[in-house]
Order: sequence, then structure tokens, then C-alpha cells
Amino acid sequence: MKSVLVAGFFLALVATTRAVYEAPVARPAPVPTAPDPIAVLVGRLDLARYKATIKGLTQFGDRRQGTDRNRAALDWIEAQLKSYGYTHTIRLNYNFFPTDPRKPSGPPLANLPDAAQGGGRYRGLKAVTGVNTDPLRQPDEKLRARNAEPAGVGPREEIYCTKVGTTHPEEMYIVGAHFDGHGWGEAANDDGSGTALVMELARVMASPDVKTERSIRFVLWNNEETGLDGARAYVAQRFALQGKEDPAGSGIYPEPRWLGMIQHDMMLFDHGMPRADGTVAPEQRPEADVNIEFQSKAKFAAGAQQLAWAFADANEAYATDYPAAVGQHMTNTDSTPFMDLVPAISLRENERGREIGAGWDPHWHQPTDRYSTFSDKDFRLGLNAAQTTLGAIARLSGATLVK
Repeated sequence: MKSVLVAGFFLALVATTRAVYEAPVARPAPVPTAPDPIAVLVGRLDLARYKATIKGLTQFGDRRQGTDRNRAALDWIEAQLKSYGYTHTIRLNYNFFPTDPRKPSGPPLANLPDAAQGGGRYRGLKAVTGVNTDPLRQPDEKLRARNAEPAGVGPREEIYCTKVGTTHPEEMYIVGAHFDGHGWGEAANDDGSGTALVMELARVMASPDVKTERSIRFVLWNNEETGLDGARAYVAQRFALQGKEDPAGSGIYPEPRWLGMIQHDMMLFDHGMPRADGTVAPEQRPEADVNIEFQSKAKFAAGAQQLAWAFADANEAYATDYPAAVGQHMTNTDSTPFMDLVPAISLRENERGREIGAGWDPHWHQPTDRYSTFSDKDFRLGLNAAQTTLGAIARLSGATLVK
């Protein structure tokens, strides 16, 4: 009898233990994961809007500096920036008096035998490049008439607006592109594509739910095509003003301290190396990429290289179609006047020296640089560059979304 009772006890114990272990375990409800605010911001970029901004710029023809069409384009850009919410836009004024305003910009780069003007050695096939100065090569009579006014000398203007940081308004990143062009086309790619990119970034960052720890300045340069004169004027006028409160003790910094300068110039066309007959493929190549360049010979080369890799990382995280390629031969672009003063990089469709200079973009400074020349695959390359910069600059500036 006793053994029966003991056996029963153990059977009951086993049953109780099994019931405990087999009973459903109450698990805590999963904590919702907040969306990545940088991804949300990048998602606010849109191909149709990017294209529309480029199209808006092309209504002013090639926007050659020193002309009424250039000044009208600047007025239009300012109106767009104000419509985004930048009520405090600033025009920087300077004078342009070249020794000879009729002088072309220099010899065709592809005719230079060894180096691509600081942009590394040429490799592979080359096509002749240069600046078109013949109006009759533009078959569109209306566009030819729009571009007919020659460039004059004298006063010039360019424009910038600023997203002011909430924690460190005394520090900023500069994001730029040049809005002037030439060649008797519409300057859709050079540099409507970069100008529209900067404007679209300014639009996204102007949203009232976007806060940044550090400031971001969006600059549209003038006179790039004459030798980076607009960027040089900015450096000459603003460099010594960095980090100074005005008025003193106000917490207002008209020129925050420069943390980095990022230039965008020609964003759309990566169809590959010229063929033996000098032509290039009609469509964007599947292996197209966003070129991120720094200058290895600059005084701030180490910081610029680090900045370039930060942009490459942002490309991997946020760009939807095209990867990034980092190179050390940044040259002949509006970031050049900054490169010995602050880490400076340039984003573009191809390497500036040894690829664009070797004829990889046959529309460079030509009548064919028109909106209608480019396909959605081309425009999407520019959008991917915008995603890259927005992702990187939002990270670097400490961007957050607030309710």
C-alpha cells in the first residue's frame, strides 16, 4: 500500500512539472522600432521633383554668367528657396573683370598628353573635348536666340541659405553647386543637375519637423565656368568671419566654422569610355556609379578622405540604384578653393580629370547639354547622388525628426 502511495506521489509530481513547463509562456509585447530618421529624410527625395527642378533651370538657357538670363535664373532660384521656407536668403556680391572676356576657357583637355590637369593620368581611349563657342551648332532657333546675349563684365551675384543647427549653430557643412553654364545648350547637366540636387536637399532639410545639431549651408555658385570665381569670392569674403557671433553674445553666427565643403557638378551621365570612333554608348551603363573625389595633394587631404568615405558609407546605406566610387584626383571644381582650408570633396558622374576630360561625356559644354538629351536612367544617377549626400550630411549634422 505504501509503495502505491509513493508511486502515485511521483506520478502527480511528474504531471505537475510537465504542466508547468508545457504551459504557454507569457512574452512581453515587442517594442516598436522607430524608423531611421535619415532613411525617412532620404525617402522625401523624388525623381519627378528632381527632374522638374532641372527642367525649371533650363528655361533660362545656358545661364551664362554676366547675362540677363543668368540674373533671371538667380531670381528664380531665390524664389524657390524662399518657397521652401528659407526667408533669410543671402546674395554674395563680387566683381568679375577678366583680362579678356572673349578668351575661351582653355585648350581641349583631351589634347593634353600626360595628366588630366591634376586629375590623374589618362587611360584608355580619348575623345576631343572643349567648349562650343559657335551658336550655329545649336539647331534650335529659339534656344539660340535665348543664349545670344554675350557675357559682360562687372558685378556678379550668387546665393546661399542656411539650415541653422540647434546645438552647434557655430559649425556648419557647405553643400554647393554652380548654376552658370555655357556652350549654347541648356546646361541641364553642367550644372543644372548639381544645382537641382542642392535645391532639393535644401527643400527636404527646410521641413519644420527636421532639426540638426550643426548648421548646413546650401550655396549656388556663379562664375564657375570662368575659373571658379564665385567660389573664390566666397572664400575671400567669408573665410575670416568663421565662428564669430554677430552681434557679440547673440548666439547668431553669420559664418559658422567650416567643417567640410561638398561640391556637386555634372551628375547625370556615366555611359562609359568613348569607343574607337569617339562615340559613347547611348544608354547609362549598368555599372554606373557616383564618383566621390578628394584631392590627395591638398593640405586637408586626410580629413577630405575621411569625409569621402563617410559619403561612400551613406551611399551604401541609402542610395537605391548606383554605388559610389572614391578617388583622390579632385580638380577644377568649386571645392578646389576650399581644399587647403577645410576637408573638401566633389560628387559627380565621372572622374573630373581623366574621364570627363577624356570625352566620357560628349555633351559637356556642348549644344546637346539639354534636358531632352537625358533619360530617366541618367536622371536617376543624379537622384542617387542626392540620396548619398542627404544621407551623409544628415548623419554628419546630427539630423533628427521632431513631432
